[in-house]
Amino acid sequence: MFKFDTVFSKPLIILLVLLPIIGFSGCKNFHKKPHEKIPRFEKQVSREEILSQKHTPVYTYEIVRTYPHDVSSYTEGLLMDDGFLYEATGLYGKSKVMKIDIDSGKALRTIKMKPIYFGEGITIKGDDLYHLSYKSNIGFVYNKHTFELKRTFHYPYQGWGMTTDGSHLIMSAGSSVLLFLDPETLKRKKYLIVKDIESEVGFLNELEYINGRVFANIWQTNLIAIISPEDGRVKAWIDLTGINPDPQKLKYPYVLNGIAHLETEDLILIAGKCWPEIYGIRLVPLKNVKGSF
Repeated sequence: MFKFDTVFSKPLIILLVLLPIIGFSGCKNFHKKPHEKIPRFEKQVSREEILSQKHTPVYTYEIVRTYPHDVSSYTEGLLMDDGFLYEATGLYGKSKVMKIDIDSGKALRTIKMKPIYFGEGITIKGDDLYHLSYKSNIGFVYNKHTFELKRTFHYPYQGWGMTTDGSHLIMSAGSSVLLFLDPETLKRKKYLIVKDIESEVGFLNELEYINGRVFANIWQTNLIAIISPEDGRVKAWIDLTGINPDPQKLKYPYVLNGIAHLETEDLILIAGKCWPEIYGIRLVPLKNVKGSF
């Protein structure tokens, strides 16, 4: 009978012992699902539905100002900060973040993303500019002044819109869910399911936090939901029917998307993908408006 160590050298024995451990670890990482399950509701609400609701206020709009917009910019994120407009654009090979002089439309600083990324929403908290990508499960944190990359972070769902309430980052993932993230750890703290009086509201896209409410574009519609960040209830709707400057040309995918708040003039800025102008609007009551939302 021969001895085990006469046939196998010590290095080989060590390797044989470690292989199951290495193999298990590798398989675990290989088969790990890239997406975390969150509730998804993707039915789009329609103008007819919101106008038929008996108790939810609906607003239309008055255009007060117009601002130039680069027609090559496929708008995904929009915000105002310290008097400057920040815009994030999408499409593979064309995604970027820009700091813009709002009156001239001139980009003062630009970050171009690598072609493998499809850029999505942005928000700013302090000196940090947070930027999402669509299906890559990766976000970026830049210095808002220099646009220098500070760090990256990961999330297990799609990236769509982003804003902040001053304490959390609030993110949409293309469903009826608002995700609240810790701005330091970028970990999810909670989520809310957005509902109106009829059902869940799906396809939440670009976000903006204005006066204690979350404003959300509803993808591929002319509607903005005004949402309570406490319970996810839709407190009011904005119907932007007619704001598209050229509906014959600016069809899908060149749809309404982009909300910002120009506090100095108390205007809501409204954009669209590759639209020639950004519109500064004020809300006008249309239906069931009794006081503030």
